[in-house]
Amino acid sequence: MKSKNFAAIFYSGVGVAAMFLVLMAFYVLTSAFKQRVDLTQEKAFTLSPGTRHILARLDSPVTLRFYCSQADMPPQLKPFAQEVEDLLDEYKQAGKGNIIVEKYDPIPDSDAEDSARLNGVQGQLTQMGADRVYLGLAVSRADEKQAIPWLDPARERLLEYDVSRAISRVINPTPPTVGVMSALPVFGEESNPMMRQMGQAPSQPWVFLSELKKDFNIVEVPMTAAKIDPDINVLLAFHPRDITEETQFALDQFVMRGGKLIAFLDPHAYFDQRHDQMAQMLGQSSGQSSLPKLLRAWGLDMDINKVVADLNCCLHNPQNGALVPTILLLTKKQINGDDIVTANMDNLELAFAGAFTGKPADGLTETVLAHSSDQSELVDGITASLGADQITRDFKASGVQYALAVRLTGKFKTAFPDGKPKEPGQSGAAASTNAEPSLKESPANGAVILLGDTDCLADQVCVQVRDIMGFRIAQPLNGNLNFLQSCVEQMAGDSDLISLRSRGSLNRPFTRLEELEARAGRQWEAKLKELQSERESTQQKINELQAGKQGSAQQQMILTPEQQKALAKYQQDEAQAGKELRQVQKNLRKDTDSLEAWIRVLNIGAMPALVALSGIVLAVVKHKRTAAK
Repeated sequence: MKSKNFAAIFYSGVGVAAMFLVLMAFYVLTSAFKQRVDLTQEKAFTLSPGTRHILARLDSPVTLRFYCSQADMPPQLKPFAQEVEDLLDEYKQAGKGNIIVEKYDPIPDSDAEDSARLNGVQGQLTQMGADRVYLGLAVSRADEKQAIPWLDPARERLLEYDVSRAISRVINPTPPTVGVMSALPVFGEESNPMMRQMGQAPSQPWVFLSELKKDFNIVEVPMTAAKIDPDINVLLAFHPRDITEETQFALDQFVMRGGKLIAFLDPHAYFDQRHDQMAQMLGQSSGQSSLPKLLRAWGLDMDINKVVADLNCCLHNPQNGALVPTILLLTKKQINGDDIVTANMDNLELAFAGAFTGKPADGLTETVLAHSSDQSELVDGITASLGADQITRDFKASGVQYALAVRLTGKFKTAFPDGKPKEPGQSGAAASTNAEPSLKESPANGAVILLGDTDCLADQVCVQVRDIMGFRIAQPLNGNLNFLQSCVEQMAGDSDLISLRSRGSLNRPFTRLEELEARAGRQWEAKLKELQSERESTQQKINELQAGKQGSAQQQMILTPEQQKALAKYQQDEAQAGKELRQVQKNLRKDTDSLEAWIRVLNIGAMPALVALSGIVLAVVKHKRTAAK
């Protein structure tokens, strides 16, 4: 008996030792190969095709110097630092010898710290009295260098984009030239002397402009430009308010000779505040911008007095849950997933956006990049500025999916067949004498991208900005900034970065919950409309009864029995409506709470249940085998 027990223990010990040796051998053999398993639906942690295309273009080595403090790294940053290191190892494998990764620990007063500073990587103080912590990257190829001074965990989803962009910049050191024309102070502006004395700092450039400067040579184009510099590859006309025919002619000829135009237009620019005040005093819609002459020539139209309202994809006021139909939150259903610009984009936020209607002119092809749902309508811009309640109460869906962003491609015909328009006070003879020859049709296929909103690129809408050691770190809040950069990169000819940057704004909403909230919200708004109608009817009846009374003003303020009866009925109806509203909200919470509870059960209990079920199945199989013996 003892010998059997000894043999069992011996063989068990030998088995455990053998298994240990096998596992150690497996670890040693596989430790040289690093492979991450990406289980996310959008493959957010797998090198994208854009990165692989960039690496495939390499014809000489690119060095990635990763500076990471080891001893002083705060615990909350260590997982992110490890993620950066793992990603760089994937770059090394995908680079096939053309990516060299060097890792440095810049301890104080060391050669590694001097190297970090020389390469543009700066340390950050995490607490008073502590040494600087380094977490940055320097990319170099021959004499070209690009630095990411601080790898911010807030830009984790944009990590691959930032690294690949730096590699792309050292491969192509001369960036394309992008012109920016705008009636808004997107380049920033100096404060007046009086405000400077009061301590007011000059306004910073808008974040979208700062982001474009990282990849392109940005040139400011005045709103009064009579000609576009031929060195400009892509022109961004951002809110061209009050644009003259002469400047429209300059844009027309720019497109005729093959220039790429991106125009952000707006029937109601909320952030055009200074212009808004004067327009509102005159009773006009505020901050309108368009290219009327060019749009007509291209076969399109945008009514600058109308904005799109949509009950299916709109903002819910976080304070009271009310719908804001003129602030659109577009999802994959409203974004073109088959186009390279928007293929990996799943959310856009547009405010008081205009719609493009009409049919493209002969020779042009229209591609809709984003549209509203069919539960939308066009409302007056002035009405939209007064608030969302009236729009919601009077809402009538048109059943039309309005085009919010479009691209036109093909051979463009000029919007000025008679040549350059005359300047004020210039005679026809003088104009014909001084006129330069103008193109009537583009010799090759061109491209124009149009978006009916400019508020989408305001800092308050598209990014969250943080100041870290003098650097403005922008974290995307939605896909707005991504959309602009994708448009510019496609127009400029380098589209490999589009699929990378799109990951930074991926959004996976709870669509079922949103549908429940939207449905209940529509019921709520319908009940509010009914309540408002009852209130107006009752008030009108009271006014009619009051108007029939004679006597002094004090007597007229005393309610008659008929008025008191009508008022009591109104109060009763209002109480009943309030009760029904509370029931609608209760039903909404019941449905959403039930769905959330099932989601928690699946997330928490699915894996333990699967393990338990597997154990039961194995136990049953083992029992059957033992019984068969």
